[in-house]
Amino acid sequence: MKKKLVSLLTVSAMTMAMLVGCGETAADTATQTAETVAETAETVADTATEVAETVAETAGNADLADKKVGVCIYQFADNFMTLFRTELENYLVSQGFSKDNITIVDGANDQATQTNQIQNFITQGVDVLIINPVNSSSAATITDLVVGADIPLVYINREPDADEEARWSANNWNVTYVGCDARQSGTMQGEIIVDLGQEKVDLNGDGKIQYIMIEGDPENVDAQYRTEFSVKALEDAGWTVDCLDDQVGNWDQATAQQLVANSLSAHPETEVVFCNNDAMALGALQSIEAAGRKVGEDIYLVGVDALTEALEDVLAGTMTGTVFNDHIAQSHGAADAAINYITGAGNDYYIGCDYVKVTTDNAQSVLDSLK
Repeated sequence: MKKKLVSLLTVSAMTMAMLVGCGETAADTATQTAETVAETAETVADTATEVAETVAETAGNADLADKKVGVCIYQFADNFMTLFRTELENYLVSQGFSKDNITIVDGANDQATQTNQIQNFITQGVDVLIINPVNSSSAATITDLVVGADIPLVYINREPDADEEARWSANNWNVTYVGCDARQSGTMQGEIIVDLGQEKVDLNGDGKIQYIMIEGDPENVDAQYRTEFSVKALEDAGWTVDCLDDQVGNWDQATAQQLVANSLSAHPETEVVFCNNDAMALGALQSIEAAGRKVGEDIYLVGVDALTEALEDVLAGTMTGTVFNDHIAQSHGAADAAINYITGAGNDYYIGCDYVKVTTDNAQSVLDSLK
């Protein structure tokens, strides 16, 4: 690049010398030539800078190719976490990691199994750990294991409690959480119902909203917040609510299907079914239809995650609404946080993103964005 620039300047200088003594025309021509040389030099310099930046980026990617990433997922059978881990792996590879150095393991919804997997990753000497804990209540134990091995840690999807996060900051540890605030998702579920209007939702006209709640894992803070804040949104709107049943579905479609079938049989007056995630909402829908009920006419149903099937149900009117749990932004944020630890840039202790309320108005655009 430098040789090219020197050659250009030399040729231009010779041209200017030949024009000396030729009056104003020569002077003007010399001036124009000098300006051309300057512009060319600037272009060459810019090109050299771009090449240098590309080389630097390539070098950075080459460094990441040698780094080992351990990823612990609480359960591969979870629909949402399947989307998450697939996007996470693809994004890590796109950023320069070797696929051979990315190991993702299934905790099989058993904390003892996952803890053993974490210990194996520590023994293998991974450069960073990304963990979706089976039990959020085990976060302190997990953190102590990983920090004790001097390995950076990125928690995803299942947020440890406030006391645990405070420890990271107090000790200046390389630990962060990447995810959305589940209180927001619960609130949005409730708002979807409130936006319909009380007269429409209060099907029996008794001035109260009769609902059943299907929770995820009761130890999981997301389940706790979605359960609490979905109902709180109705109460904040001035509505009176009546909880007919509250059951634990553990995020599972088949479990939720059976629970909702039982609840509808015992409580045919049910007006709203809240589910902590879409998988359970899909199970609930099966039972609603089996009971001869129709969503949008004599019952309302909301979930969280914006799974493809759930979005299609929203568009078809067989689900009232859902909340988009942005696995793309979260998985990319987790990968970026891992890279920051590896490169020494560091992270905040909490890296958040927003949920998106989904109804028939925007379900198609959300669905299109996932294709």
